[in-house]
Amino acid sequence: MSVDTKETNEKKETLGFQTEVKHLLKLMVHSLYSNKEIFLRELVSNASDAADKLRFEGLSNDALYGDDSELKICVEFDKDARTVTISDNGIGMTRKEVMEHIGTIAKSGTKEFFESLTGDQAKDAHLIGQFGVGFYSSFIVADKVTLVTRKAGAAADEAVRWESAGEGEYSIESVNKETRGTDVILHLREGEEEFLDNFRLRNIIQKYSDHITLPIYMEKQELGEEADKEEKKDDAKELEIVNQASALWAKSKSEISEEEYNTFYKHIAHDFEDPIAHTHNRVEGKYEYTTLLYIPSRAPFDLWDRDSRHGIKLYVRRVFIMDDAKELMPNYLRFVRGLVDSDDLPLNVSREILQQNKVLDSIRAASVKKVLGLLGDIAENEPDKYKTIWQEFGRALKEGPGEDFSNREKIASLLRFSTTQDDKEEQNHSLDDYIERMKEGQDTIYYITADSFASAKNSPHLEVFRKKELEVLLLSDPVDEWLVNSLNEYKEKKLESVTKGELDLGKFEDEEEKKEQEEVNKDYKDIVDKIKEALEEQVKDVRLTNRLTNSPACLVKEASDMSGNLERILKQAGQAVPTSKPILELNPKHPLVEKLKAEEDSGRFSDMAHILFDQALLAEGGHLDDPATFVSRLNQLLLEMSNADS
Repeated sequence: MSVDTKETNEKKETLGFQTEVKHLLKLMVHSLYSNKEIFLRELVSNASDAADKLRFEGLSNDALYGDDSELKICVEFDKDARTVTISDNGIGMTRKEVMEHIGTIAKSGTKEFFESLTGDQAKDAHLIGQFGVGFYSSFIVADKVTLVTRKAGAAADEAVRWESAGEGEYSIESVNKETRGTDVILHLREGEEEFLDNFRLRNIIQKYSDHITLPIYMEKQELGEEADKEEKKDDAKELEIVNQASALWAKSKSEISEEEYNTFYKHIAHDFEDPIAHTHNRVEGKYEYTTLLYIPSRAPFDLWDRDSRHGIKLYVRRVFIMDDAKELMPNYLRFVRGLVDSDDLPLNVSREILQQNKVLDSIRAASVKKVLGLLGDIAENEPDKYKTIWQEFGRALKEGPGEDFSNREKIASLLRFSTTQDDKEEQNHSLDDYIERMKEGQDTIYYITADSFASAKNSPHLEVFRKKELEVLLLSDPVDEWLVNSLNEYKEKKLESVTKGELDLGKFEDEEEKKEQEEVNKDYKDIVDKIKEALEEQVKDVRLTNRLTNSPACLVKEASDMSGNLERILKQAGQAVPTSKPILELNPKHPLVEKLKAEEDSGRFSDMAHILFDQALLAEGGHLDDPATFVSRLNQLLLEMSNADS
């Protein structure tokens, strides 16, 4: 972390916040005032996470609990001091951890976070928890925040006190703390007195945090409390639990309302928006477990970070074990949030055991089927809702056929594409839609891959398909190259690239067209050989084609070769790619090709042949190795044409 040190002694430092944190603090103070209550939800969630982490660590080292084995959260307020305090007896933090997690946004995605801010208070509010920056929401209501924490297992004099007024710097020092865990003390701003009210704080907790499995304690509120306040001031406070503190997923589905499902999702996913759908299942039989899985309404900011934490929490008999159990959900479904609670895994389950566990294999397989089934039901019965899902998570789903062979057909049915049916960039056509529109006698699903939608839509390779009204999938996402390499067929219909191999549209050509092609091939044999000789360094072969109607030439690859688009993607990623020469196909009916056939000057013939090759390469999104020579040849021909006309 990069910090500016202003003042240092043996125990206390005053340090400058990371630049991004300064930006974030300004946002909290000035932009989110209409969503003030979210601070309590975030701090309670952080406290719950700290307790979960201690519970997990305690499985292998129960000495961390000391003589305090009841994990809990306490929320207190002091009207005279104008403070609200959220305390937990969870894992706590060391000095180093405080500086890493509070002084900086240490997680990936910082840039994406700020790019996502819209200036709209309601829309920006949901980003706070999603980006792991919930602690900073304290500054919505507080003009100073004090954090006192002691790591579980550490001595009392190894505690840490952190404090900031949210104006660019913070202080950190070593202090004594008798108990483990963390206290967050908010010194409220003027005008925030509403949060110095027992009833108001209870309502917020019950609204956002009711189903946290830890008990949340507050001072017991009795009738006449204000009248008796002076008499009771010195008495010990009587505390009571203000949330349900029970595992929502353990209840019967009939006992849980939609609002409760949504509230619980917001807790486990750190999201402020309702999920788009959920599935809740209790499985009994050879293995017993419960799953509660959600489809978010928007993609998490780190969806494309391959090292990001997955969203599935693992519990064993309602005891939290880990919150990023990648073994429970495949990577292409990494956007799914939720939990699995198993009755059959050991409480001391480790990563290594998870990776080799048959129980987990069974849970994972069943969970994947449930999620895919849920997506399939939405796609069939609620197409508008599925359109939102596809816009947010479609590219991740396209990774599925390559990762999950056993569910390949089901995943393929969920995919959506742009096609020449309407030439729209929006991906809204399924493979089933395509098959339903196939022409009589067609047994192939045609596709083209390119680095942009415009390149795909305007490719010369599509000319004959448009002429014969054969639909083609327009694939322009980088992941599409991997998709078509793993999805070779769908419902016994082969997927075939229009840019690879010899084009065989025999079923859609009449006898007159075939006869005409044969005659043209004979007529152009010598000229084709001559072009092949001129371009021997660039091409594997030269041949005439019937796939072009408006363009003079195009490049194709052998059916077994890597596509030109995939070669470019891999090269851009810095990977070594075996080069394979393309095949140049010529349209014998195009005036430029006819002119080339009639050209007798060998130098001009060679220049024209090279220009046709370079144009074909550019048309498919390729890059010229020697653009200066291309420009020189083109300029020379243009000058000669101009002189001939004059």
